[in-house]
Amino acid sequence: MLPSLTIIDDFLSDPWAARRAALALRYALPGTGGNYPGRDSTSALEVDGINAAVSRHIGIDLAGAEGTEHGHCRLTLKSDKGRSGVHVDPAFYSGILYLSRPEDCVKPGAGGTDFFRHKRTGLERVPTNGAELAATGYDNLDDLVGTVVNKDTMHPAKWERVMRVPIRFNRLLLFSPWQFHNSAPGFGTDPESGRLVMLLFFAKAKG
Repeated sequence: MLPSLTIIDDFLSDPWAARRAALALRYALPGTGGNYPGRDSTSALEVDGINAAVSRHIGIDLAGAEGTEHGHCRLTLKSDKGRSGVHVDPAFYSGILYLSRPEDCVKPGAGGTDFFRHKRTGLERVPTNGAELAATGYDNLDDLVGTVVNKDTMHPAKWERVMRVPIRFNRLLLFSPWQFHNSAPGFGTDPESGRLVMLLFFAKAKG
């Protein structure tokens, strides 16, 4: 079974080079690429061997999930607002590599990634098998995701935060994408001081 959450600190051997390359990417305008706050890079950050390194860590061969922004970076400033909140990811496994400066990561209000419990159902993730789904009273996963996640995504009172993984420069967070989660609020006033992450969405490798 895949670990529901893993933290790997000091992941890259040269994180400052990765940060410089991430800031040099072209970014879409805020609000033009999705429901998330901030802006995503229009191309992926080239980090050699990242899929292989994560594959070795969890013991399963992984590749970037098709149709996702695997490897792209996201820049979120304090002023950025999104159109969705708590969500799940369309992937086999997810990851976030934090690339904000160390001095910004330790400032009050600098957040990493939050995980939640849905108050009405008591769920902390989407069920992973038929028995778990039957216990929720829902007939299928689409109905559950639609009426729990999508309906309540922007209603904070419907959720209870159960954990926050703190942001730390060069920290890689790996987690099950079916857990209810959301990025902590953005921070900073410009790209240098903002919340900068690399997004990872994995699928099982073919072959």
